[in-house]
Amino acid sequence: MKKNSYAGPFAVVTGLFFMWGFITSMNDILIPYLKDVFELSHTQAMLVQFAFFGAYFIGSVIYFTISIRFGDPINRIGYKNGIIYGLVLSSLGTALFFPAAELTSYGFFLAALFILGLGFTLLQIAANPYITILGSEKTASSRLNLAQGFNSLGTTIGPLIGGFLIFKYFIGDQYAGADSVKIPYVIFSGVFLLLAVLIKISHLPRFYNKQDIQKGAGALKYRHLVLGMVAIFMYVGAEVSIGSILVNFLEIESIAGFSKNEASTYLAFYWGGLMIGRFLGAISLSEIKSKSKKYMSMLLSALISLIIIYGAIYLKSEMPVKNIYPFLIIILINYIAFIIGKSIPGRTLLIFALAAVGLIIVALTNNGSIAMWSVIGIGIFNSIMWPNIFSLAISGLGKHTSQGSSLLVMMILGGAIIPVIQGGVADVKGVHFSFIVPLIPYLYIAYYGWKGYKIVNQKTKL
Repeated sequence: MKKNSYAGPFAVVTGLFFMWGFITSMNDILIPYLKDVFELSHTQAMLVQFAFFGAYFIGSVIYFTISIRFGDPINRIGYKNGIIYGLVLSSLGTALFFPAAELTSYGFFLAALFILGLGFTLLQIAANPYITILGSEKTASSRLNLAQGFNSLGTTIGPLIGGFLIFKYFIGDQYAGADSVKIPYVIFSGVFLLLAVLIKISHLPRFYNKQDIQKGAGALKYRHLVLGMVAIFMYVGAEVSIGSILVNFLEIESIAGFSKNEASTYLAFYWGGLMIGRFLGAISLSEIKSKSKKYMSMLLSALISLIIIYGAIYLKSEMPVKNIYPFLIIILINYIAFIIGKSIPGRTLLIFALAAVGLIIVALTNNGSIAMWSVIGIGIFNSIMWPNIFSLAISGLGKHTSQGSSLLVMMILGGAIIPVIQGGVADVKGVHFSFIVPLIPYLYIAYYGWKGYKIVNQKTKL
């Protein structure tokens, strides 16, 4: 198969990244919504993320256990079938929101989120390595950044549409209490089924590895993978934790004093920052040899992405352009950080992690718009963390790639654990002070980008 023949399959799978980004960011809307409906504490409300991201851990443990005993499942059934099964399971999870709302049961909502998370687990295990093998290993980080860019487009649009539907459109006499989530999630369920059908009839390259199927935990012999697992845990935990509590943070009078609907609008800047950064990262890590062409392409990409984000926000709230001036400064700083990173995945990861540390410190020591935009700005520096960590961690794994992918997806558990910890700190010390929690994860990620990603040998030496 010719190299350029992968463009079609890449586009199809990238559509999946958009969809699961959209649904995942909806959790940030569900948390404050269900918190009010069921009169929950911050810790109890964060169980939304615990159920959803805990499913990643349970699902990946099951996958890993099967791979040890019987050989890697994805190597047997193929990436295409793995994606289809993940979509069907995701459809079931979103459909269960209807009976959960009918019964007005928080526990049922958590169960539906858990099943949805299991579906996303299989999608992540299959789709992430699939993207990396659709071309040369040298540009794997670039492709994964591009796919994750569309994932971030979904996370950007999700809070805008979700906030409008749940907090405004479906709230009223007809849809009281928990009922306003019924129709949106039934629609999502139908979309997942439609995507499963489209994937089924699409001509995607079928990658199998039956000749290399082996039992055992061979992937754990790789030091850089093991350290990468911790990095994924830290990254997902910090990213999700910040996004989950951001609406409540922006409601604080000393920060912004927004309503939930207004705060959900600014949440789009946090997730939109990931989109901008990932598109910049895809170009930065690409094979474009001319530096001037590469840097101009990056600027154009940032401009187009910003127009998309602001345009979507303007349609919802008619926000004045002057309100986003601080965001423009953050984008410029991010652009400079990419130039300093010199298209080296590990080095760029280190710089971005240190930038996130700096922004958290600024947010902790200030109030008002400075604190607000510092927290929102972390999103754009989160951008390349997942794709860079993931591609660096599975580099050189060969026949253990799918098993390594399942181990990395297992560490999405961070999205279940760290938000609950931050929620607990918020209950005791306040939402503002709780941002001390994600500081530690970013320090570890900086270490991984500095030394942790380096391949020493095939035996784990920590």
